[in-house]
Amino acid sequence: MSKVNVVIPARYASSRFPGKVLAPLCGKVMIQHVYERATASNADDVFIAADDEKVLDAVKKFNGKCVMTSPDHQSGTDRIFEAVNALEGKPDIIINVQGDEPLIPTSVINELIKVMQDNPDLPMATVAVKLDRELINDPNKVKVIFGADQRAIYFSRAPIPFLRDGGIPAQAYLHWGIYAYRFDALKKFVSLPTGRLENCEKLEQLRVLEAGMPIYVLLSDLQSVGVDTPEDLKEAEKKMKELFS
Repeated sequence: MSKVNVVIPARYASSRFPGKVLAPLCGKVMIQHVYERATASNADDVFIAADDEKVLDAVKKFNGKCVMTSPDHQSGTDRIFEAVNALEGKPDIIINVQGDEPLIPTSVINELIKVMQDNPDLPMATVAVKLDRELINDPNKVKVIFGADQRAIYFSRAPIPFLRDGGIPAQAYLHWGIYAYRFDALKKFVSLPTGRLENCEKLEQLRVLEAGMPIYVLLSDLQSVGVDTPEDLKEAEKKMKELFS
């Protein structure tokens, strides 16, 4: 059976919301919620990859597993690779769960694990959910289109698929930034030069598509609340209280 690790990149020095992974949320720091949801999954091991001693100290307080990584990484993918590459026994499958997803459903992590275990030819996979068309023009909501084989065709901040006058409306999908990688695919990913499409849209997954590596898109009916701003944190707290009150 494939060895599966969930790695949670936790960047304290967030530009839009510094220290957000340690923001208080319903009696716990936000990263603890993410960690607890991940440890409830079918993964063999779960740990946090931090960039700051403050995160390391906070994780120790709730008895979580955490490793320090360089503060100079440009992306969570680079941080994750440093963490897993240092392991004596490399995992077969790595699940990247963002440290700002306190409401990540454990079932989605398990579905992603199963997709990778059932399809050994897949180098990478990610998740998408349906998006209302009135939100499709928001550049902060990354859209994805995929083929009949569920392989991603393109990710964009632009409205895709664009609905031309006279065109037939097609369902839009929001990319949910949780990824699964095989170790060799992750190693190749971080070794690739930054692509022209990535430089344009500032979406690192485009580097993978431009290099010809397929990304499977798992569709989910579930939702989460990613926290990028203090306002998002308030929304996450509201949702959490609704779910667990």
